[in-house]
Amino acid sequence: MKVLHYIPSLAISTGGVAAYISVLSAELGKLVELHIVTSYEGGKEVETPNAVVHRIRTGLLCYFSAKMILSELRPDVVHINGCWQPQLAFFQWAAQGLRIPVVLSPHGMLEPWIVKRHFWTRKWPAIQLYQRGLVKRADYLHATADAEKENLLRLGWNSRIAVIPNAVNIVDLPLKNNWSPKRRIVFMSRLHVKKGIELLLEALRHLKPDLDGYEVIIAGEGEPDYVETLKKAAISFGLSEVVKFVGGVYGAEKVCLLQSADFFVLPTYSENFGIVVAEALACGTPVITTHGTPWRELEENECGWYIPVGVNALEETLKKAISVKEKNLERMGRNGRYLVESSFSSQGVALRFLQLYKDFLGKDSNHYTS
Repeated sequence: MKVLHYIPSLAISTGGVAAYISVLSAELGKLVELHIVTSYEGGKEVETPNAVVHRIRTGLLCYFSAKMILSELRPDVVHINGCWQPQLAFFQWAAQGLRIPVVLSPHGMLEPWIVKRHFWTRKWPAIQLYQRGLVKRADYLHATADAEKENLLRLGWNSRIAVIPNAVNIVDLPLKNNWSPKRRIVFMSRLHVKKGIELLLEALRHLKPDLDGYEVIIAGEGEPDYVETLKKAAISFGLSEVVKFVGGVYGAEKVCLLQSADFFVLPTYSENFGIVVAEALACGTPVITTHGTPWRELEENECGWYIPVGVNALEETLKKAISVKEKNLERMGRNGRYLVESSFSSQGVALRFLQLYKDFLGKDSNHYTS
């Protein structure tokens, strides 16, 4: 089987979708002939093992570039990653114009918080011009969790939805061997308003008397003006000795940082999956995250805290977390590792995608729509 994934950018700085493609390609490329089509935006890109990467134009020329490469490769399936950007529309139109089946992964970009943001100025025009039609005409939608599927169903645009979680390469995420408290809290993600970093800073301001000897690491890249706003907020809250902005961390440095944390925090407003949550758990680090993510398993599996979005809940939970003893940190950490190994391994996820592609190509009768 020949499968083609389209993603606008593989740049590391773009965050979770590029990281997801990198992990998925390593295993999916062993099962199918895998091609990845993207544009080059400059900067360092993620690795895509076991896949052939092709470059196409952006803008209006994307449609013609897409049609040329699709006519040449003639894949059995085209898998689109993302929403809202016009080049995604151009690529899907080109694929379906050639009668190639399409799977569309919104990657959380159709979650309610995202849709409401800049709704009248950006989202509403895009919905009317192309986005609703793209979703309706996709042969299948891919959701990373039941919560994302429920939100997609509420839109009423397409009910053919497969739920397959994001993949985690646990080989590259070894379990820590020491849970003695380091007095370190880590946030790691793209620095964007939806990630709730302001909520974290506000909660830390209220907890400052309890944070003697602690450091809170904010790791990630973002728009320079926004990052500067966060740094100024930390200073104005009297947190300059506690909060440290370290920029983007990747590879071995990223793993070491996750392992070194007593716990990981992602106080996000909206997340379809949150791959970094799974990565922290794989490293044996308990997690605090919000109902803006689909991670209710944290409490079901006793490996973290799953809380409402907001300063009060975050402040209360941080206060509980910093008092957890080493024995309980280790128990929670090992529980988290087991959860990731049993549910999110890259091999298992790749097999589920292969089955999905076979399903709607008529090669099998089993479906993942329940």
